[in-house]
Amino acid sequence: MNIIETENISKAFGKTQALSDISLSIDKGELFGLIGPDGAGKSTFFNILVTLLNPDSGKAIVCGYDLLSQYKEIRKIIGYLPGQFSLYRDLSCLENLEFFATLYGESIEKNYALIRPIWEQLEPFKDRSAANLSGGMKQKLALCCALIHRPMVLVLDEPTTGVDPVSRREFWEILQRLKNKDITVLVSTSYMDEASLCSRIGLIQNGKLLNINTPEQILSEFQGNLFAVHTREIHKLLVCLKDVPFINNAYASGQQVNIVLNSETDLALLQTHLSASGIEYISILPIKANTEDCFIQLMKSNQKTF
Repeated sequence: MNIIETENISKAFGKTQALSDISLSIDKGELFGLIGPDGAGKSTFFNILVTLLNPDSGKAIVCGYDLLSQYKEIRKIIGYLPGQFSLYRDLSCLENLEFFATLYGESIEKNYALIRPIWEQLEPFKDRSAANLSGGMKQKLALCCALIHRPMVLVLDEPTTGVDPVSRREFWEILQRLKNKDITVLVSTSYMDEASLCSRIGLIQNGKLLNINTPEQILSEFQGNLFAVHTREIHKLLVCLKDVPFINNAYASGQQVNIVLNSETDLALLQTHLSASGIEYISILPIKANTEDCFIQLMKSNQKTF
């Protein structure tokens, strides 16, 4: 059953088009990831879904309720964790949790089973002010507060940004458990490696959805032959690869340059070209495309630029 349906959602801020015709369907119990860089439109879309912003055009249904005319009902059955920490910093962990439970007319005891695995990690610090928690603990407290009324839909806007790797992994383990409790989870992130942890993902750039599918299907749709060139002359290499006809794309990726060749047989042409250009490289190795490679390819095909 589709628990969220959006159709041609658009939003502009002045001359800046933040969202353009966003249409998608999200199933009940799904862990859906909205993947894209900063400024892609993720927060704007989530703010519309949780009724903090009205779209300029388009419509949306959340759990059977119309986004515009039934926003009060939506707010009762949705949990939201914004990108910026928004709890009361001068209140303790327990006081924050009690406040949000009261706000929804609930009690901590009623839904304690849902938040127990998270709260048990916070309980030793229950009397500590929220301002004095670590980044990972702040996010866990915010998640408890977002879940205290047992929402049907949980929306998390870049919850792992600035969080240490261990806390990131623990946070995603929590989200997987919530999905198994029939809570529909929507999460946005700019970390491409987190895409594989979602049931389905939507790749977004400049307010436009580039693709919506399972992570596995998106990886399978990568076109071309991908090679990683390790060199100490990354900038020089990128310059010499520009406008080379047998190269579909080339871009820096960490300490290497990823090159998409139109054909595997073009590898010899690449090696000859590098030698003729005086590029010294350590190795050229075939690699499998990851979500970032697929995103770059989709972005290039939409922009029609090198």
